[in-house]
Amino acid sequence: MLIITETAAKQVKQMMTDEADAKYLRVGVQGGGCSGLSYGMGFDTEKDADDTLLEVEGIDVIVDKESEAMLKGTTIDYKENMMGGGFTIDNPNAVASCGCGSSFRTAENAGTPEDC
Repeated sequence: MLIITETAAKQVKQMMTDEADAKYLRVGVQGGGCSGLSYGMGFDTEKDADDTLLEVEGIDVIVDKESEAMLKGTTIDYKENMMGGGFTIDNPNAVASCGCGSSFRTAENAGTPEDC
């Protein structure tokens, strides 16, 4: 359902060791951004009853039910360049996205677009 590259997994694992109470990587989608939907990624200590638990590249990942369909087949990578590093998201479900790449919409869900 969700793909995390080896490079991204290495970065997430390092970040999790720095966060003493990080048990899960939570990946989700919420309304907002220029295109209507925005990605969310962070650490969590608890799994909610409606979360799906995945094991990806040795990382326990949780995804809420509402985000599952919008994230199916999505690849999370980590890229380094002269300006630093950051996570990138390649979502095959996105039919439109904003210039910064952190906001998108799908054919089934336009989200709640905000002014940029």
